Amino acid sequence: MSNNKKTKKKSSTITVAEDIKELVKARLSTLPRNVSVSIGSEGAFSRDELIEHVEREDEIGEKMIQVDMEFLRSLKEGEFYE
Repeated sequence: MSNNKKTKKKSSTITVAEDIKELVKARLSTLPRNVSVSIGSEGAFSRDELIEHVEREDEIGEKMIQVDMEFLRSLKEGEFYE
């Protein structure tokens, strides 16, 4: 029985990760096509390139997920309101 709980928890974690990835991709898709985003020394990326990186979950994609989630957490905490 405890093995089923582990399986359900792992499945739930995967679902949450996929939901977050889909959220970040959806938010990126609202950027205009002609906008490029500079990611430190990695270079500049178009909207569609960033979405591809998030989909592949590579280093750039993980960074975009991290940045977007931190932005949303800050927004939730009211850090942008005075």
